[in-house]
Amino acid sequence: MKHLAVLAALLAPLPALADVNPADWDAVLAEATGQTVYWNAWGGSTTTNEFIAWVGDRVSAEFGVTLEHVKLTDTSDAVTRVLSEKQAGENDDGAIDMIWINGSNFAAMKDADLLFGPYAEDLPNWALVDAEGKAVQTDFTVPVEGYESPWAMAQVVFVHNTATMPDRVGSMQALQNWAQANPGRFSYPQPPDFLGTTFLKQVLVDILDDPSVLATPATDENYDAVTAPLWAYLDELTPNLWREGKAYPATGTAMFPLIADGELDLSISFSPGAASTAIANYELPDTVRTFVLDKGTIGNASFVAIPYNSGSKAGAMVVADFLMSPEAQARAQDPAILGYGTVLNMDALTAEDRAAFDGLELGVATLTPAELGTVQAEPHPSWMTRIADDWSARYGVAQ
Repeated sequence: MKHLAVLAALLAPLPALADVNPADWDAVLAEATGQTVYWNAWGGSTTTNEFIAWVGDRVSAEFGVTLEHVKLTDTSDAVTRVLSEKQAGENDDGAIDMIWINGSNFAAMKDADLLFGPYAEDLPNWALVDAEGKAVQTDFTVPVEGYESPWAMAQVVFVHNTATMPDRVGSMQALQNWAQANPGRFSYPQPPDFLGTTFLKQVLVDILDDPSVLATPATDENYDAVTAPLWAYLDELTPNLWREGKAYPATGTAMFPLIADGELDLSISFSPGAASTAIANYELPDTVRTFVLDKGTIGNASFVAIPYNSGSKAGAMVVADFLMSPEAQARAQDPAILGYGTVLNMDALTAEDRAAFDGLELGVATLTPAELGTVQAEPHPSWMTRIADDWSARYGVAQ
């Protein structure tokens, strides 16, 4: 019997190791050395993929962390994977160590206790983040509470070729009028693509008399009345879209080639510097410029989160912290690289680090912070889930 007890003890699953304390950074660095971090992140942009590869080179050289980019087409795939692992009892060394995440996916993982944390505000570079001036402590109205860390700022801009569309439009109604006068010259990515669903939200935010209703969850009682103006708007717009709304670009990155080829005059982006980056890379003509609406446009932060069952939490925290470093932030803001907005507070930087930002040429198509104007808040994620489903039922076409 004694031998059986010993055998049973040997065969029993090993207890999970305690997670490293994010506040003990020396311990985090020690544990991170030699770890491989599988970062599940959108893989639809060559420039973004190259930036992530550069991050991998830097964290490998400086911290001994190997970064593997797992390219996603839909972030919800990563969420489903983590949920499936939890249901299967795979709680110690999951396949995913870090996710580029936003909005509804973050809310779903937070609600289901699928996230490690809080960790973000213990990272050394958090001290440099503009936590007061930028939307980095809520994500689509959901409190972050340290369960994800920011690494880029985004805001909706409209991208137009001034050679064929000289003037901006100041509202969604003005865009509607322009599309009627210029049929086939505008489109947006097909939902549930993130940028496509963002366009739907932008319409609703701009045309509602009081968009503050979108800050609270959608309910059966208020959903139909609040979204009715959106469907009326799209019913009128859709026949005047590119290909009469019978086909849509699959992603945001598919829009710029349509402008370059002369099929579109106007598109949408969630990166204020994306057009300048595309011009610098000879992907758009140098006549392209950007604008925002008179009442402002939707903006948010891009975050990374660490699943509860990552086996490389220390390595993931090292990567997350590096993403907030002045070095990585300045590189991401360079329009020749990404053209993303920074999450940092310039007043918190050393003179040397600030000089790296001051020396950036933001590009001919990039609006200044003053020109970007008012940032409109993201609606609660429950609105987008229902709107995306309804859009597919009303206007969706086969991919």
